[in-house]
Formats: sequence, C-alpha cells, structure tokens
Amino acid sequence: MRQDSERLRDILEAITRIEQYAVQGKENFDQDQLIQVWIAYHLQMIGEAARATSEDLKLRFPNVPWAQVIGLRNVLVHEYFRVNVEIVWAVVEEDLPNLKQQVELILQDIE
Repeated sequence: MRQDSERLRDILEAITRIEQYAVQGKENFDQDQLIQVWIAYHLQMIGEAARATSEDLKLRFPNVPWAQVIGLRNVLVHEYFRVNVEIVWAVVEEDLPNLKQQVELILQDIE
C-alpha cells in the first residue's frame, strides 16, 4: 500500500506536467485537443491520488478541497460528455496553484 506522502508527490508531479502545457496559455489550450486531453488526464490523476489518500490525512488538512478534487476526477472519468473545457481551464488557472502550495506544505509537515 502506498503512503500518503507518495500520493501527494503524485499530485505534485501531475501539477508539474499540467504546468508544462498551461504555460502556453489559454489560446493554445482552446485550439489544441491534445493539450486539453493531456490536462484532463493529469487532473484525473490528481483526483485519483487525492481519493486514495487516507481519511486521517484528509481530516488533518481540511482546508484542502479534497471533495472537489475528487469530484472533478469523477466527472472527467465517468461523465466525460459533460466536461466543459472552460471549467477545466479555470481549474488550471485558479485552483491548481493553491492546491500545489497546500500539498507542498502538507508534505513538509508530514515528512
């Protein structure tokens, strides 16, 4: 069984991979389906890693929007026909920087 710290590092790695393409901007994101799929895939990975973290960790760090992260993963995986790329981009721009910072702080705390 993987440790919470490994799952958190998975989240950080997926964020880094998203950042590699997000830095190209929204126009490139809007025009390139491969970038859209790349980002959605890594958001799924973030949600899966968040889902697999222990309940103790989630309770210990309630400021992290665990339910929303997992919920986005569920939509991306199970309701792909409802995926709105505008919302995906908003998550990348508005939510990922904060999530990255929170996860980095948690890792510092638990290691």
